[in-house]
Amino acid sequence: MRRFRDTTALRRAARDLFGWDELRPNQLASMRAVMRRRDALVVLPTGAGKSAIYQIPASLIPGCTVVISPLLALQQDQIAALHERRRPELRAVRISSAETPSQQAKALADVRDGRAEFLFITPEQLSDPTRLAEVRALRPALVAIDEAHCISAWGHDFRPDYLALGHLIEGIGRPPVVALTATASPPVRDDIVARLRLRDPELVLSGLDRPNLFLEVAHCPTEDYRWRRLVALLREDERPGIIYTPTRRSAEELAGRLTDAGFPAQYYHGGMPAGARDELHRAFLADQVPIMVATSAFGMGIDKPNIAWVVHVALPDSPDSYFQEIGRAGRDGQPARVLLLWQAEDIGLQRYFTGGLPDERQLHELAALLHAKPVNRKQLRELTGLGPRKLGQYLALLEQVGAVAPRGRQLIGAPRYAPAPRDAARAALAEAERQQTVTRSRTDMMRAFAETTGCRGQALLAYFGEQMTEVCGHCDNCHAGTSVAVVREADDSPFPVHSQVRHPEWGAGMVLGYEEDRMTVLFDDVGYKTLSVPVVSGQSLLTLV
Repeated sequence: MRRFRDTTALRRAARDLFGWDELRPNQLASMRAVMRRRDALVVLPTGAGKSAIYQIPASLIPGCTVVISPLLALQQDQIAALHERRRPELRAVRISSAETPSQQAKALADVRDGRAEFLFITPEQLSDPTRLAEVRALRPALVAIDEAHCISAWGHDFRPDYLALGHLIEGIGRPPVVALTATASPPVRDDIVARLRLRDPELVLSGLDRPNLFLEVAHCPTEDYRWRRLVALLREDERPGIIYTPTRRSAEELAGRLTDAGFPAQYYHGGMPAGARDELHRAFLADQVPIMVATSAFGMGIDKPNIAWVVHVALPDSPDSYFQEIGRAGRDGQPARVLLLWQAEDIGLQRYFTGGLPDERQLHELAALLHAKPVNRKQLRELTGLGPRKLGQYLALLEQVGAVAPRGRQLIGAPRYAPAPRDAARAALAEAERQQTVTRSRTDMMRAFAETTGCRGQALLAYFGEQMTEVCGHCDNCHAGTSVAVVREADDSPFPVHSQVRHPEWGAGMVLGYEEDRMTVLFDDVGYKTLSVPVVSGQSLLTLV
């Protein structure tokens, strides 16, 4: 009966507030979990209506909804979309670095007094103790984490406050949490659940295949060949698109070269002033910039339906990044083209980006400080001389090995049964090595995708743990006739998809999928491996757990 009442109320709200006659099955399943006050992790492809999953239930649940979102431009787009509905139940406010103190105070008052339902905020804002207390006083009924893959993709990199989101959500009273993303491989999903401290979450996954995207890969023996392939695409298709480059410098140089060649282009990267980035973001959405050359900093939250193509002029760091970035094409459902132009040298560049390992001595000193007494982050930066990014990474590693835990009043200290500082440093370094191995295995999987002669759709979705029963039919290999349909049921596979296995050297893992006579296994300690099925069977390399 509760399920029926929730479904009826959700459909009525969708019709009355948004003018929608129906909701997709995965939307409904996710919304019902929110209505039951249950945590949820929702992975739906681009254009599947993820924002509605928290917006519609929020209009029915008493209390405000806190939306934690990574980019100010993305927040502004979503706030504008809500206000277009001209309904008081959908009014939203924001607290960010873009608002003055008086504007921030008014936003809090609007939520507190019931004049606004949604409060958009970044993790960096919540990490301020005063701000955290102000948000807690609002007694939020729901927390929505948009672009939740950032917890994994960014938290370990340059947004360490994402790693603390679980603590921050506890700090505002621990309301139910719904985490939303368009793509998340199994380890990323595990990372999201762990970092957010989700409690027995409802996991809603939808088919990730995008049939309107034509997947194409070209190995480029020279830079001149790569340039000529790029120019050929631009001559064939004058509609707007995005070109992804690996570095800020290459984005600037390629944009200039394209403009000189008669293809007006702009560049975008994280090193630009925020105002300039926002202006370019708006210009691209308004069709004033036909070609955007950018690093991975551009594109999240780009709700532009007519992006007709996406080109990568170097191998991305992982299928996770690649899938997220090509997902910006073809949002209008029309045919779109995604082209990867790569060289073997790209692997070395990605290895460089992976970076070195943390300094064991610095880890030891940090663990010793926290073992002596609890302190806050500001004091830690002063005592250790570590920058915010490195400090966040080190604290995350020490927390993962049980040497660090949050205390009250934004203090950080050692738990009661924490390992000795020297042992903690060694364990944290070992964990960093494991993470680096897994990260590099993702790059190996990206190269395997680029080199495959089989169905690229099958190869890509197998990485995300989704088994296609037929070839995709929308990649260059399928059109060339080199793809072979591989359908493996539980009774004709040595190990069923998603089964837990163990390797004598690599330890425990999970079978993600099959492609021709190869299988992909994600191991806990060494990451992704592609194995020969005949060799695995003939030498009994894997055993079911």
